Amino acid sequence: DMLIKLGIPYDSKEGREIAKRVMNFIHKAAIRGSQKLAKERGSFPNFEKSVHAKKFPMMRNATLTTIAPTGTLSIIAGCSSGIEPLFMLTYERRVLDDDILVEGYPFFVEIAKKEDFYTEDLMQQISEAGSIAHLIEIPEGIRRVFVTAHDISPKAHVRMQAAFQTSGVDNAVSKTINFPNQATEDDIKEAYMLAYKLGCKGLTVYRSGSRTYDVLSKKGTHEEKIIDDSEKEMKVSKKPRYRPDITRGITERVRVGCGTNLFITINEDDESLAELFLSLGKSGGCVASHIESMGRLISLALRSQIEPEEIIIQLKSIRCPSPTFGPEGAVLSCADAVAKAIERFLTLYSTNGKAEQNELKQTTLNDFGTPDKMMSLSHTTSGLRPECPECGNLVEHSEGCILCRVCGYSKCG
Repeated sequence: DMLIKLGIPYDSKEGREIAKRVMNFIHKAAIRGSQKLAKERGSFPNFEKSVHAKKFPMMRNATLTTIAPTGTLSIIAGCSSGIEPLFMLTYERRVLDDDILVEGYPFFVEIAKKEDFYTEDLMQQISEAGSIAHLIEIPEGIRRVFVTAHDISPKAHVRMQAAFQTSGVDNAVSKTINFPNQATEDDIKEAYMLAYKLGCKGLTVYRSGSRTYDVLSKKGTHEEKIIDDSEKEMKVSKKPRYRPDITRGITERVRVGCGTNLFITINEDDESLAELFLSLGKSGGCVASHIESMGRLISLALRSQIEPEEIIIQLKSIRCPSPTFGPEGAVLSCADAVAKAIERFLTLYSTNGKAEQNELKQTTLNDFGTPDKMMSLSHTTSGLRPECPECGNLVEHSEGCILCRVCGYSKCG
């Protein structure tokens, strides 16, 4: 916020010089405060053997300064988080009836109105793009100042962290080094080596797309389905068909995000898929009962002439706060794992012809969204974020933590 109001780009040499001056000021003030406390209460144990003894006559604290995660505090204070750049200039807030409102960074909105280029269409455009770096209708000077985390190169991120670290931060610095999706191992290595050379005590990196959720939601279009009159007249059986004494199928083990294995058993009879059983590792209680009930309802649907493809559509891409990756790709939740297991069964194992009839579009490792929430690969911010477990909005990765800008939920570690 301070750099923006000074009109200084975050990723500039001048910005780093300001960072050094600010941190030096804070550190000197901390030293004076610690010495004042030492006069009243004495120095910390083993002060004489510490590095401080060579510089100061007394010191109450062995370490004075750190830059801790401040995601939730920044929301309360209405300011930017720690020493992070802005993550985005606009945020989508869900309100009643699932309506989405686009809210802009207040100071940017103020400048946009003052310079007479603010429009609702522009804010929507920024929300979809995630940045103003390439919006030529915005003056270049403003674009240069209002940079977001993904506009800034990893090296510039590291240099800003080092500017604080070496100017009076005794402990580590909480900051995220953002990488584009196409970053390589060598790119990550280069960042760590630069951080080491510049004197950083630690480094947190985040590569866009390394988690299993969209950063940006994008409204898509649905193909219109033409239904024949004969299909309209079809009646769904009110009762599930009889389950034969013998069915055939497979059991698949899927590692899910809560740290256990989900065992998915899919059986079919001579007609089509007949039943599905679910077991969640050693989990018990409420979670296990929910998993079992999901399996029973899916089995009921399968024997009630509900096409497996329709079940897949309903379950696929449901998200939980703990996604994971497996040999078959991303697992967004237990429901998502079940949908993909059914899809694989129809494609690879089914013996009653359903595999050939399956017209469901296959999902690749780079396509985790539903039709109206597809990944925007054209922009550098096209990383993947989980849903907030409290309010359902998408969270952001900042300072080594996940943070929801809508309700304030945060989790570190």
